[in-house]
Amino acid sequence: MTPKPGNAMTASMMDDAPLNPALLPAGFSDLLPPEAEAEADGIEAIMAVFGAHGYERIRPPLMEFEASLLNGSGAAVSEQAFRLMDPDTRRMMAVRPDITPQIARIASTRLAEAPRPLRVSYAGPCILVSGAGRESARQISQAGIELIGPDSPEADAEIVAVAAEALERLGAGRVSFDLTMPPLVPALLADHPFDPATRRALMHALDRKDAAAVAEHGGTMAPVLIELLHAAGPAARALDALRDADLPPAARTLSDRLTATVAAVEARVPGIRLTVDPVEFRGWHYHTGVCVTIYAVGGREELGRGGRYLSNDSEPACGVTLRPDILLRVAAPRPGRERVFVPVDADRAQAATLRADGYATVGALAPVSDPVAEARRLGCGFVLQEGTLTALD
Repeated sequence: MTPKPGNAMTASMMDDAPLNPALLPAGFSDLLPPEAEAEADGIEAIMAVFGAHGYERIRPPLMEFEASLLNGSGAAVSEQAFRLMDPDTRRMMAVRPDITPQIARIASTRLAEAPRPLRVSYAGPCILVSGAGRESARQISQAGIELIGPDSPEADAEIVAVAAEALERLGAGRVSFDLTMPPLVPALLADHPFDPATRRALMHALDRKDAAAVAEHGGTMAPVLIELLHAAGPAARALDALRDADLPPAARTLSDRLTATVAAVEARVPGIRLTVDPVEFRGWHYHTGVCVTIYAVGGREELGRGGRYLSNDSEPACGVTLRPDILLRVAAPRPGRERVFVPVDADRAQAATLRADGYATVGALAPVSDPVAEARRLGCGFVLQEGTLTALD
């Protein structure tokens, strides 16, 4: 009798070799020693900077009901969210692809009566349906801050300044903060009657930084748009171009705010490397004002990003999210704990003192004939022998 297709498929699957337990889904990976500890230490270093500036830590859940997680600003990341059904309530749930929308929910519910400005910080993993941009990773780490309530250049500057301090604490080296104002291009085009197809072509050209296509589709706005397109770079040059450009009132208001924010940032962090791209809007789905992307100088990988938005679609807010997993690839290596092998007959009080001094003690579980050889086998750089801490060559 000919087997049914389903039975044949089942038989074929049963004939397959057993799954290698080390095999993980694409985009997921194990983080092993010493990288796992380095990432954890790096995150805590970042969070310590945030806390020192009054940003109180909160921990949203990894998963929420789909209707709340992907509502409001969360709708912008809905395509990146894994979904599953809650077997208890039979309601659809989603795994967070980004923590910021959760902060907006908490600010408008659990912390609705908290004094403003509300300063909160967070750190944790996020899961993406597919790797973002040049990344292939689908599990990423985030650490960030949100400043909810005020709408001012000083608030925008605080976010950038605190992020800059956190990067310095990590030893991230030379970094650049790229500022943009995503609503500026729509404000420039608002009073010009572009048909939908032309408008799409023009936005695509601006996104690709294609001056020839901007000239083709931009109509009377083409000269201003091309001028601003070419102005991207050091903040002073870009702001000069914005100041000299013929902007409609709404766009001028946005330009003035960007200028004021740059001045506030430079006053707070003298010597900071700032660039401005006046016509950048790609990837800023729910942002309403000044935004920032952080890069290592000479690199193309984003170390973090953030900007101004409306928390729960109603309350002014700004924030920045850093990517510790990427940051630690460009930061100075963080020294790990020195490991000390402790034989079974060693002084336990002395071992406790070593731990208090920052060493990691690796205790023997049985007597060994050669403590030095055992220390080397276990990756220890020191051995505690007869009350003396001895470094191994």
